[in-house]
Amino acid sequence: MFRSLRQEIDQVFDSFNRGLSFFPFGRSLFGSEPGWSRQLLEGIAPAVDIAEKEKEYTLTAELPGLGEHDVEVRLSNGMLTLRGQKSEEKEERKQDYHLSERRYGSFQRSFPLPTDVDCDKIVASFKNGVLTVSLPKTAEALKSEKKIEVKAA
Repeated sequence: MFRSLRQEIDQVFDSFNRGLSFFPFGRSLFGSEPGWSRQLLEGIAPAVDIAEKEKEYTLTAELPGLGEHDVEVRLSNGMLTLRGQKSEEKEERKQDYHLSERRYGSFQRSFPLPTDVDCDKIVASFKNGVLTVSLPKTAEALKSEKKIEVKAA
C-alpha cells in the first residue's frame, strides 16, 4: 500500500521537475502524441480514444467508478473539455477494529476541435463507465468530400 503511494508521489514530483507545459491541452486533435511519457498521466487523466468516421468524430473516455453525474462535458471557444470528480468513503466497524478510508480525485482534459465539427449537434452519453461524445461533421464538410476512382495503369 505504501509503495503505491510512494510511486504516485514520486510521479507528481517528477512531473514538476520536467515541467508540465507539454500537457495535451494545446495539441491538435489528430496530431501526434507528444514526447512525454504516458505514465505521467496515469491517475491524472482518463484514457481517451478519438476516431474519425464518415459523418462524425467519436471521442471515448474510460471513466471506471464514475457515474454520469460525476462527469461534465463543456464546449468553449472551440475547445471540448471533459471534467470529472470521484469521491469515495468507506467505513467498516467490527468488534476489534474500525476502518475508515476516503479517496478523492478529479481530472480535466481539453481538446481543440477540428473546424468541420457542427458544435450545435454534439451529443454525450455515459454507459458502464464509458463516456462517448459524438461530434458530427458540418453539412459543408460532408459535401466537400469526394471519392476519387482508382484506375488500373
